[in-house]
Amino acid sequence: MIPTEKEFFNTLKERHGEDLQKKISSAKVAICGLGGLGSNIAVALARAGIGSLHIIDFDKVDVSNLNRQQYTAEQVGIYKTVAMTANLKAINPYCEIIPETVGLDENNIPEILRNDYIICEAFDKPEAKAVLVNTVLENFPEKYIVSGSGMAGIGSSNTITTRRVMKNFYLCGDGISDIADGAGLFMSRVMICAGHQANMILRIIAGELNV
Repeated sequence: MIPTEKEFFNTLKERHGEDLQKKISSAKVAICGLGGLGSNIAVALARAGIGSLHIIDFDKVDVSNLNRQQYTAEQVGIYKTVAMTANLKAINPYCEIIPETVGLDENNIPEILRNDYIICEAFDKPEAKAVLVNTVLENFPEKYIVSGSGMAGIGSSNTITTRRVMKNFYLCGDGISDIADGAGLFMSRVMICAGHQANMILRIIAGELNV
């Protein structure tokens, strides 16, 4: 039986404290990219009781995604925005999900992200990461952006950190490991980086801006 909205949030208030939960439940976060990082970040935030998630991706679920992304085998071939919306609603039916099946570039980022105060960069390709971060910093210096870089392989968990690069720009990861170097992507280490990003987003919502 699905818990009522009151039951759901009363439980979260007991876990997180009423004041903090009010902030989380009224927050809106944009997640750009729903792969290994983005899908795990979205799940973490939905479980925390985030008020609204603006989820953005142009791709479909592929069998190669299943080793590290929050999808099921039966969702292969479905747009990630559609599959993730269903998965998030199954976790938290009271979270507002705003899916957009589109590729982001320097031309449409300002329009698509105009209403989002906290933006999470979760792309796979370095070029796409750079375009999103640079476009947001240039057009929206008042917005917060949390990015990920370096989570490949099975290196030490302790090398993945969160750094405050600029006033409103945070970078999570080890900053070194790259799949191009022959290191594979494993759910465990990708989730650690995603956890750093999700945790930093919750800290920003709470007003805790230092790493």
